[in-house]
Amino acid sequence: MTKKQKTITPNRPIINRRMYLKAMTAGALAIPGVFPRHGMALPSDTVAHASFGGGGMAWADIQSFSQTKGFRLVAVADVDTSRFEEVIKAFPGVRVYQDWRQLLDKEKDLQSVNISTPDHMHAPISMAAMNRGLHVYTQKPLTQTIYEARRLTQVAAEKKLVTQMGIQIHSHEVHRTVVATIHAGSIGKVKAVHSWSGKEWGDTTPRPNRTDKVPASLNWDGWLGVAKERPYIDGYYHPGVWRKRLDFGTGTFGDMGCHILDPVYESLGVGYPKSVICEKGGTNADSWGLHTQVRYEFPGSKYTTQTVSLTWYDGNRRPPEEVIKLLEGNVLSDQGSIYIGTKGILYSPYISAPILLPKDQFATYKGQTVPGNDHYGQFLDAVMGKGKTSAPFSYSGPLTETVLLGCLSTRFPGKTLEWNGEAMEVTNLPEANAFVRKSYRKNNEVEGL
Repeated sequence: MTKKQKTITPNRPIINRRMYLKAMTAGALAIPGVFPRHGMALPSDTVAHASFGGGGMAWADIQSFSQTKGFRLVAVADVDTSRFEEVIKAFPGVRVYQDWRQLLDKEKDLQSVNISTPDHMHAPISMAAMNRGLHVYTQKPLTQTIYEARRLTQVAAEKKLVTQMGIQIHSHEVHRTVVATIHAGSIGKVKAVHSWSGKEWGDTTPRPNRTDKVPASLNWDGWLGVAKERPYIDGYYHPGVWRKRLDFGTGTFGDMGCHILDPVYESLGVGYPKSVICEKGGTNADSWGLHTQVRYEFPGSKYTTQTVSLTWYDGNRRPPEEVIKLLEGNVLSDQGSIYIGTKGILYSPYISAPILLPKDQFATYKGQTVPGNDHYGQFLDAVMGKGKTSAPFSYSGPLTETVLLGCLSTRFPGKTLEWNGEAMEVTNLPEANAFVRKSYRKNNEVEGL
């Protein structure tokens, strides 16, 4: 990143800010204390908070945090100054920076931060914040590589910090109900799961061979961050499209897998997978692929058979016809999961009530809906010493590792990768290990990574 500094002093009056977006409401509920591991802060009535990211998802996160009493937004960092306008209007007195490192250096009284940047900067900024003893809320996927997820998990535990990954579905009543239903044994032991997303965060075309003028508001070197230098290409990276690119995003799998596979991962109670294979699709030199199909094999748990398989589909890929027939005419949603148990089927459309099948078998079934809570407020409450988070890095770190292993497999389509989770190593294909960890660009290294 550039060493040049650029700070904009807010000077606009406050206006009525947009309240919590209705579309976000479905995903902003929480589960207090489900994973009571670490992350209890000292009691306080207010939280001095900073956001890394000023627009897009960061702005939605800021608005969601602002619904909790005691939240005080102190500072915001974003490499694109055009994304400061709304936050300056809504929060008079907020200090804004174009260099995230400058914010951490200058703001001495912070308690917590959120990292809502492109994926490749999640780990560097999160680690730098934790090195300063700050409590951290990081958007999904937690990191871009398996090694980064492991390190954030380890350091968060060592420092006993409050952490939370931005997977709002984890706190939704639907998530809680799915997990509770599986754990109650309603469909017996789970044998297999099929999960999918219709999103298409990928690209099969080569990178354009051109260089475009960088917008005046954008610090391109700062946007690249830890990634290798390259020319700016208008409309190819910023904003949003970075999700498709190997060096910056994690494709559809990384983007939606942490949401859709979250209730799967928790309900199965599994650890590291034994193996993974990309059965369809694959990457090119610059971008994540389209229409992928990836299958994991896990050692069993008390909620599964001796081994359990999980198959992921995205884009236009879907479970095979014999699996869809198990739904007995229920329409297949654009995103969701099907759990196949020894005693029945649980169909979980994304953020919709689960359906138990066969219909006649569960005609008189009276399940219990488990209420949710506020995912953002839960984090701030924990920072104020009023409880613990339900998706701390101790949980969301291993979840992210599992998802990212699936992303890694798409670089080697058709090849089964045998995985040693403890060692973070592909044991049968050494060249795959080059993608477990990445090198940071010179002068962008962060202690601990």
